[in-house]
Amino acid sequence: MAYALCGFIWGMFIPYLARRFAKFMPATAAYALYDVFHFRFSLAACKRERYCRLLRKLRQRSLMYALFSAGVFYALTFRADNGIGWTVCFAGASLLLAEIDYRLQILPDIITFPLLILGFGAACFDYGLLPAESFIGAAAGYVLPTVAALPLMRKNKEAFGGGDVKYLSVVGAWLGMEKMIYVLLAACVLFAVYAIVRRKRFGAFGPALVLSALGALFW
Repeated sequence: MAYALCGFIWGMFIPYLARRFAKFMPATAAYALYDVFHFRFSLAACKRERYCRLLRKLRQRSLMYALFSAGVFYALTFRADNGIGWTVCFAGASLLLAEIDYRLQILPDIITFPLLILGFGAACFDYGLLPAESFIGAAAGYVLPTVAALPLMRKNKEAFGGGDVKYLSVVGAWLGMEKMIYVLLAACVLFAVYAIVRRKRFGAFGPALVLSALGALFW
């Protein structure tokens, strides 16, 4: 239950953190931390109707993420391996990336790069992958989607965004090459279904990748 409580608390903050990224787009990790905790709020501003609508929307989205994150964290405790703490870190950061990509259609380097390094560190501390498997998975996660996108360059120069490729490298570092491939395939299917239902040709690919990666954690 402790993990579920942590997931609930973390999920409550995800929409707020994503909104801060959307508003200020911090270029460095230090400024990101400063801006997250540097509140700009006043009761007078809250009395304005548009601010109140924004707060209500954030509360609703926060509750949705809190419940989903709590469920994911709690379900991860039933995994058979011993890397629950590492896995929770990966899942929590991935959920934040999904919300940021949904808002901005970008997966910021100041989150993906530390998450990639943390994946290598987890492999060195008996997370479930050998360090060599983590490195091969990360390399494959960067190279395979780049090669796969080459035939699509003439019609769509942004078939895979740079952030998507970097996050796939993160997935490879955390889950290994084989699961990374399945995550990529599953994400393509999820995004295709989303595009058909919403009748869109373009959109954020990150949420599909994150949902597929979370599914792979339970495989």
